[in-house]
Amino acid sequence: METVLISLAIFVARLADQSIGTMRIIFLMRGRRAISGILGFFESAIWLLAVSQVVTNIDQPVKVIAFAAGFGAGTALGGTVERWLAIGKGVMRILAPFDSPQASVPLRQAGFAVTEVNAEGRNGPVRLAFSVVPRKRKQEALDIIQATNPEAFVTFEEVETPALTARRAFWMRK
Repeated sequence: METVLISLAIFVARLADQSIGTMRIIFLMRGRRAISGILGFFESAIWLLAVSQVVTNIDQPVKVIAFAAGFGAGTALGGTVERWLAIGKGVMRILAPFDSPQASVPLRQAGFAVTEVNAEGRNGPVRLAFSVVPRKRKQEALDIIQATNPEAFVTFEEVETPALTARRAFWMRK
């Protein structure tokens, strides 16, 4: 019974440390170094506790399996948590024929900033709209576009939006 409980604890520890590790990498990629450092501390502490239980009892395969299973499940859980948190922003591009309903007006009414450009496509004039959208509001924007023009072609690309320094912000106002 003790082996089963320790194996379960190893699995839960690996689930936690790998989920934290996945989040740490995502925060680091988004420029949030302080949060990444804090997460790294907890990730390594939990990992050390889990691995010590496996190494001291390497002759018990169930503990090795629990360690590996926790790693796999933790990777999946970390990705799910990141998607749920939806940290960051993305550029949404909306391409539609010029004479079709344009989604820019309802998007603006919903609080999204939209920039439109007239362009030429394979089959004639088109309108290309750009909007920087918080990932948490991505589905809301897509729903508005779908309701306005279901034939519009939409792409979404995650972007990094670094904060402007006071000096750069000053020069950009001029």
